[in-house]
Amino acid sequence: QLQLVESGGGLVQAGGSLRLSCAASERTENYYAIGWFRQAPGKEREGISCISSNGGSTYYADSVKGRFTISRDGAKNTVYLQMNSLKPEDTAVYYCAASNVYSPLGVPSELYDYWGQGTQVTVSS
Repeated sequence: QLQLVESGGGLVQAGGSLRLSCAASERTENYYAIGWFRQAPGKEREGISCISSNGGSTYYADSVKGRFTISRDGAKNTVYLQMNSLKPEDTAVYYCAASNVYSPLGVPSELYDYWGQGTQVTVSS
């Protein structure tokens, strides 16, 4: 069974940057779309970005568009989320997940079958 492990979270000041990694236990390129989600305390989980299995298509929620960039490295079985210009409202636990289906319209969690354990991102003001 596919396993995903997130890393790269931490504490950063507003305006700073972090790069999250989602490492897979097996090859995902050309097999799985990868999505990034986040959940802040007391809020619903939000799908913020996804990348198609071949890396040719990406989606960003309005809340992160222009600040976050998703990419994948097939040789490393890893998907990255580069987060720039971070804001306190970006504070959340960030999760990556894998799906056999890529949706260009959003990141619906019901499409995703495999989930990582999450990594905490805290942005101080």
